Amino acid sequence: MRTFESPIQIGISACLAGDKVRFDTGHKRSNFCMDELGNYVEYKRFCPEVAVGMSIPRATIRQVRVGDTIKVCRPDGSGDVGEKLTQYGEKVAYEQAKDLSGFVFCAKSPSCGMERVKVYNEAGTGNSSEGVGFFAAQIMKHNPNLPCEENGRLSDIHLRENFVMRVYVYKHWQELNLDCVGVHDLTQFHAQHKYLLMSHNYESYKALGRLLGNVAGRDIAEVKEEYIAGLMQGLSRPASRKNQANTLSHLQGYFKNSLSKVEKEELCQAIEQYRGGIVPLYVPLTLIKHHLTVHKNDYLEQQIYFRPYPDELKLRFGI
Repeated sequence: MRTFESPIQIGISACLAGDKVRFDTGHKRSNFCMDELGNYVEYKRFCPEVAVGMSIPRATIRQVRVGDTIKVCRPDGSGDVGEKLTQYGEKVAYEQAKDLSGFVFCAKSPSCGMERVKVYNEAGTGNSSEGVGFFAAQIMKHNPNLPCEENGRLSDIHLRENFVMRVYVYKHWQELNLDCVGVHDLTQFHAQHKYLLMSHNYESYKALGRLLGNVAGRDIAEVKEEYIAGLMQGLSRPASRKNQANTLSHLQGYFKNSLSKVEKEELCQAIEQYRGGIVPLYVPLTLIKHHLTVHKNDYLEQQIYFRPYPDELKLRFGI
């Protein structure tokens, strides 16, 4: 894991940071965000409701479908703040989100929910979980490569690990001097992330390799946009055990002439035990990292895969 020139900044719904900004003066503090990940990142807090002038405490609001439109209003239909939330979201998306490396939203919120927000019918007699928070929608729309997640989904260890990994990768990208980056720099960046991307999406790894191999005559700015979009999309789903095990087997191949028969068998067994769900990822990975300290390999030592984020977060202990 490389060091950064500036702190990692993540946007967060203020109630998840412990701020008492909810309608009932309460909060929904995320222990993982504040007590664990918070040791390695800085948070920029946003409460869209307060930002658009709503008080604390305040009446509850919800999304209500009226004809072909959706309002964000009180249960009786009054006090629609949908347009204000959209405008505030656009303002943050353009003026502040470009400096962020990730965003954690409050699940199910009519302003901040990423998905499955309840949308009520006008009579208030029923609802469907089809909505997206008005503020969150603008952040995601105008910053499609930004890693985003909800507090509820972060309870899943695989989604949690995936989000943190994407935040660190995106920060790596942001700290490239993108105005001066050329094909060589992109190729080097891709090489460093080879096995990380392979473990998530082999097809994306190959596609991005082809992209960088066919840039002659193309606008480098367009290539960079296409590359980072493909990279973040390829990393967006948690890696399966099958893909991880295949990646570990690729890494094992670098030591075929260095390890003893017993060491090879031990590593093979660890990889297969991981593939079968008997041990977590860190078991075979620790073995490979041990062999790498004994049998140096410059190419492998630059691989982000081995330490995509601080080991102290212990995210690979459960996957």
